[in-house]
Amino acid sequence: MSTVVLLHSDELRALLSVEDCIEAVRSGYQQRGPAKPRTKLVSDAPRGMLTSYLSMLPETGRMGGYIYAAGFEAEDAQFLLPLFDGESGQLLALLDGASMNPYKTGAVGAVGVDALARKDVSTLAVIGSGPQARGQVASTATVRSFDTVRVYSPTAANRKAFAAEMSDRIGVSVEPVESSETAVRGADVVITATNATEPVFDGEGLEPGTHVTAMGQYDRGVREIDTTTVARAKYVTDLEERATNDAGAFLQAIEEDAIDESHLHGDLGAVLSGAVDGRTSPEEITVFDSGGTGVETVAVASMLYDRAQEEGLGTEIEISAASDALDGR
Repeated sequence: MSTVVLLHSDELRALLSVEDCIEAVRSGYQQRGPAKPRTKLVSDAPRGMLTSYLSMLPETGRMGGYIYAAGFEAEDAQFLLPLFDGESGQLLALLDGASMNPYKTGAVGAVGVDALARKDVSTLAVIGSGPQARGQVASTATVRSFDTVRVYSPTAANRKAFAAEMSDRIGVSVEPVESSETAVRGADVVITATNATEPVFDGEGLEPGTHVTAMGQYDRGVREIDTTTVARAKYVTDLEERATNDAGAFLQAIEEDAIDESHLHGDLGAVLSGAVDGRTSPEEITVFDSGGTGVETVAVASMLYDRAQEEGLGTEIEISAASDALDGR
């Protein structure tokens, strides 16, 4: 039997720090360990999806992944994250991963902004007002300083509530606006964090030098950014293989004959390691398509596990090793 630590979302929430998540995720992508795009299984009746993805971080010495079920009759989601030791292969922990999700997703967005956006940005536009948008703005505001932040989402009450909450949280006045065009106009950094299935702004409206982080969609048939945005930009994704797996904006731009597969500049790990360049001019438009991978998941989970061990948090449970239980009897 092996002792495994079960960590609940409330315990993890107490350990979460935006800045530390960003540093963990940056390190995770720099390591460029084995990782695979998500696998998604879809049920039509009841409607829902079962999703997983995996990653190994060789320098951190940890590996694992994420599995979650969303929708179905409960119309909810649950996230479970197994974390393994990279040398022994021993299961170390099971994390109830809901509370960490916006932090680790926001962290990879911030790492992308830091790698690709201009240093002299001043205006941030965010389209979306849910938990993931909160995570993106909170994280991005730690790697760049903004004088102006604008938010648009279709429901006025939601964008107003988001603006009030995030103004207090990041110390910059966040303005709710009535259209995505108003939000994007003149913005230096644009974040899309929505469940939209069609583009949420017109790429012709992007100013030279803009950086776009698109993180709300990861399916071949849906997209938040249009073909114009993809075609105008230096296009970077979180994992190279994901571009032709489930990056709907990239795949639909290919289908529309606006680009071909060579338009993919590289992935975030390649930019961070220097294998490919990042931004090369102030006028360049850049896109970071962040659909989610196991890299940020394992990186943040590993950090949280270490902190939980230091704090004595978690519940110990016993898990049978194959040498004990896999006997066919």
